[in-house]
Amino acid sequence: MGEKLRKGIKNWLIALIFMASGPLVLSSAFKNEGHPLFWPVALFGGFLSLLALFYGFKAIRLMMQFLFDASSGPTK
Repeated sequence: MGEKLRKGIKNWLIALIFMASGPLVLSSAFKNEGHPLFWPVALFGGFLSLLALFYGFKAIRLMMQFLFDASSGPTK
């Protein structure tokens, strides 16, 4: 298995963790809008969601480089 594919799969698994935890934290924040920690928890949930986007795009980029780069493709 290519190194880029391995890194892509690792980043995709990290993105899946953030895809689950970001909306969970955000929904918990919006259930408690009157709580004094509403804004820090909501911002933290938004940050986790942005991390999910970042790692997801990074994983797709690495896997596409593995598939379409002539020097490290699957037919090497």
